[in-house]
Amino acid sequence: MHDVAKGISMETKVRRTRGGLGVAIGLFAAILVFVVGIKVLQIGKMMSTPQTMPPTTVSSATVKEEHWAPQLTAVGSVSAVQGAIVSAELAGIVSEINFENGAEAKKGEVLMKLDASQEEALLRSAEAEAQLARTDLERSRDLAMKKVVSSAELDSAQSKFRRQNALVDQMRSSIAKKTLIAPFDGQLGIRQVNVGQMINPGQQVVALTALDPVYVDFALPEQYLSKLAKDLEVIVRADAFPDRQFKGKLTAINSMVDPVTRNVSLQATLENPDHALHPGNFAKVEVALPETKKTIVIPGSAVSYAPYGDSVFLIEKQKDPKTGKESQVLRQQFVRIGDARGDFVAVTQGLKAGQTVVGTGVFKLRNGMTVTVNNDLAPKPELNPKPSDT
Repeated sequence: MHDVAKGISMETKVRRTRGGLGVAIGLFAAILVFVVGIKVLQIGKMMSTPQTMPPTTVSSATVKEEHWAPQLTAVGSVSAVQGAIVSAELAGIVSEINFENGAEAKKGEVLMKLDASQEEALLRSAEAEAQLARTDLERSRDLAMKKVVSSAELDSAQSKFRRQNALVDQMRSSIAKKTLIAPFDGQLGIRQVNVGQMINPGQQVVALTALDPVYVDFALPEQYLSKLAKDLEVIVRADAFPDRQFKGKLTAINSMVDPVTRNVSLQATLENPDHALHPGNFAKVEVALPETKKTIVIPGSAVSYAPYGDSVFLIEKQKDPKTGKESQVLRQQFVRIGDARGDFVAVTQGLKAGQTVVGTGVFKLRNGMTVTVNNDLAPKPELNPKPSDT
């Protein structure tokens, strides 16, 4: 009996435990359903409520119409109006060097001398022989007038006199060729010989270059040939002086067009009083044509460059059809870009004068954005910025 009562008691406890666990599970499920329901209601309300982004602040620029003179651009190289490598004409040993590297030289100034002691000794001997030949010629003339010597002997004396004088001239010429002089005014380079060095005929001694004025050699396609004429203004920029521009004139147009490249070679002359430009300098050349034409102009920073096409963002006023509130909205406009000058570019298609475009930061914008305009900190584009590659 005791065992039966104990079994009934255990069964009753199990049933009570199971009943409590079921109530707890049901209560947890009810709470979970309540929380999920609240979140669903919140999300639904958020989705049904229209979201408005705050306007983006941008800078603006006005599309302008200006008169630009067409410019033809090319790359070229600076060359010397007068330039030479002073070389030795005869072989010999260097006895004197009378210049400093990089110094200025005047026309006729002695730059270097070779040892000419042997030639000078031969010259003295030749001069003595020439003097003797002169004496013999004068004696033969006196005797010929007295009919003492024949005409053949007189002719022989004259021939000997001429040979000896020619030999003297030859010796003097050899001595002169062993003295190197500056053929024109200019700036010297770095010498390539030393005192005591044995040099051969044609060996280079030093470069001599006239640096004021200088030439700029460049080429343009043949289709521009009809627009080119002498004395057109040329503006040159060199990588060595990014903050400077050099002005000159177009002075030479080649009479032939290159049959391979179909380019015509041109040459401009520039004043170079401070010797800033040197032969071999890389040059960016702009040739200004005389006529001007109306050009639509915007800052280069306003253009969004892309492989599929260049574009700008127009700032246009737009009214909300529901509230009637007016706002400024962006509209992407594809354009065709022409020449660039300083911080500006020409637009050949897509814009009209008086329109307003976003001036900077176009890469972060998209079509249809609402914006506000603030030009307080906007950079001011210039036609001739310094440095020029801004």
